[in-house]
Amino acid sequence: MFTYLNPDIRRKLVAQGKLLRIDASGQLIDARAPVPSGELSINLLGPVPLPLSLPSVKTTVDWYATVRSTELSRVEALAADLRDRGEQNLFAHLVSPLAINSVLVIGKPSENCLIRVHSNCLTGDVFGSERCDCGPQLDTALARINSDPAGGYLVYMAGHEGRGIGLWAKAATYVLQDAGENTYQANRSLGLPDDSRDFTDAAVLIKYFVGDKPFRLLTNNPKKIEDLTEYGLSGITQEKHVSGVGEWNKRYLRAKKDWGHRLDDDDISF
Repeated sequence: MFTYLNPDIRRKLVAQGKLLRIDASGQLIDARAPVPSGELSINLLGPVPLPLSLPSVKTTVDWYATVRSTELSRVEALAADLRDRGEQNLFAHLVSPLAINSVLVIGKPSENCLIRVHSNCLTGDVFGSERCDCGPQLDTALARINSDPAGGYLVYMAGHEGRGIGLWAKAATYVLQDAGENTYQANRSLGLPDDSRDFTDAAVLIKYFVGDKPFRLLTNNPKKIEDLTEYGLSGITQEKHVSGVGEWNKRYLRAKKDWGHRLDDDDISF
């Protein structure tokens, strides 16, 4: 478990080209060199062939696990200390500080490919909750990219639960929503932003995989496009992405529409 933290394994992965490092502009840098303090860099581990079987698609993709160098360095230092003390049984506790994002390379991406930047949602993506549209959006995005001649990428952001507020606070907002508040009002009642997600890492990963080429982004959220543009990406074309509309989430989707998501009344009727 956690063999990627073993320095010997790390050196082998770097030598094999399976462990890469990119800087904030998406350019490859030396994965063996120390990370300068205050500089953003991201480690990519992969590609790993990953067969997928979902309701709308059955395919095999290449998976990259990604993590910021600063976060990984802190965890590796903790791991070395535990190893020196003979307490490897505590390695499982090292998971919590890490936000491991993922990139799925789908098909053979070419000019103007499709990209979905998907915020993780345990209740929707894993449990199949119908209180949101996240699970169906993930499933449909993979199917759309897989069937598109230009192929593309799915960037899965691990630290984005509940638009960035975390699972515990998200559970509290659900209680408030059941009492009559909408999804944004519930955030404000807790003293939290409407949307606190950070798309910096997503932008850096897209720069690495796509470069300065144009691409199509599967999203209804203009803020996502604005944020990615602010982080240096250009040539983004929005592609509407509506899926999984039902009785349980229609009020949630109406609140999104009122907040500014590019949704029409017909999109949220069923």
